[in-house]
Parts: sequence; structure tokens; C-alpha cells
Amino acid sequence: EIAWELGELLAKKNHTLVYGAGNVGLMGVIADAILEKGGKVTGVIPNFLVEKEVAHKGLTDIITVDSMHERKQIMAEKSDAFIALPGGFGTMDELCEILTWSQLDLHNCPIGLINIGGYFDLLIQFFDKMVEDGFLNKVNRGLILVDETPEGLLDQFKNYTPNKMGKWFDGEKS
Repeated sequence: EIAWELGELLAKKNHTLVYGAGNVGLMGVIADAILEKGGKVTGVIPNFLVEKEVAHKGLTDIITVDSMHERKQIMAEKSDAFIALPGGFGTMDELCEILTWSQLDLHNCPIGLINIGGYFDLLIQFFDKMVEDGFLNKVNRGLILVDETPEGLLDQFKNYTPNKMGKWFDGEKS
């Protein structure tokens, strides 16, 4: 339900979805909702997944690549914001990589979680624990925005200002 709502909202606001091109899971639902509402969807998929027939057939544009890394790189290059919904290892991989790229100033786009039913509560607590234990700077903790609704998260995105920490010095940024 939330995935469909997000898709409708993205289409209404004329945002193009850039995602992994799958026809299953929550991302497949979002793609279907956008397409049904006349929006645009770009999929980026490695050849080996095309061969397994998991590619969505009705996308506006599909880009095939050689590797998962190339897929993430192209998705990042084509994106102005990043949203994660509940998912598994693939979701965590993409989320952690894009957070790391933001921390390294490789992009300045907002990153958000739609925390459906508290799904990400423990992950959010873990990020706070990383700050508490000195493994994550408080400024970088602020790179991740969280809301329970698509509308709320997109509102946060409108007001997003990238966090800038300065330069690393003696293992810390100043």
C-alpha cells in the first residue's frame, strides 16, 4: 500500500524513478504505480538478471550493464534523491553504499527511509549507537532522513541541505 502510494506521488510530482529494473518486490510495485499514472521509470539491470527473466517489461527506459557495481553507479549518477523501503540485503547494500558516497562528498542528494511499521527502527538505533561509540560522526548521522509516509519524506527532501564537515585531520573532520 505504501509502495503504491509512493509511486503515485512520484508520478504526480513528475519525478522519474530510477531503480534496479525488477518486476518483483516493493520496487516493482512502485514502478507499476508510476507507469499506471503515466510517469517515467528507468531501470538499470545487470545482464545476468535479464537472463533470469526478472526484468520489468514495461519500463520507459532500460539500461543493461555488466555488474552490480556498475548498476549502482549508474543509478546514483541518474538520481537526485534516494529512498529505501523495507527490504533485504540488496536494500542494505545500496543504502550503505549511497550513505558512504554522501559521507565522502561524492554526491549531495537527500537519502531517506520510509519507516513502514517501524521496520527500520533497529537500524536507526544502530546508527545512533555508532555515533555514541565514536564510529560515526554526528553530522554524518544526519545524512539519513526518516519518515513513516512518502509525503512526509518528500517534504523533508524539499528542505534538505547537504551536511558539510570540512576536511579530515588526525582521523577526524573539522
